[in-house]
Amino acid sequence: MQFERTIGIDYSGAETADASLKGLRVYKTEGDSPALEVAPPPGPKKYWTRRGLAAWLIEILAEPVPTIVGIDHGFSLPEAYFKRHGLVRDWDRFLDDFHEFWPTDAAHTYVDFLRTGRNPTGLSRSGDRRWRRHAELACGAKSVFHFDVQG
Repeated sequence: MQFERTIGIDYSGAETADASLKGLRVYKTEGDSPALEVAPPPGPKKYWTRRGLAAWLIEILAEPVPTIVGIDHGFSLPEAYFKRHGLVRDWDRFLDDFHEFWPTDAAHTYVDFLRTGRNPTGLSRSGDRRWRRHAELACGAKSVFHFDVQG
């Protein structure tokens, strides 16, 4: 067995990094044991926060246990997005640009605010729900721009 531990993360939720998200769930296996849900650290928040999850991952991945982590999260955008907005295909520049227009790490800054115009930066970097990444095309998945629906 190449990995002794697996971690699966359902990264749902549109709140900020410090919001307690009911849809943010973490599951872990050790060896051949079944997957068990991992509760968030004790504290005032009932559910995981994105920032809390990041801190937990840093801690657990520092352990000398071969681990693989799967995260239900779109880490990039379709090629059409880069073309529409004149972006070069450079990871660091993409991250800088994305953060400028989608600063969801700021307090009380939600994806919906950026998408719907309460904070207009997201409107200038929106996408089209018909645009798909190569992986989405290959498996018939919905676009990362297909918001407000289950699945």
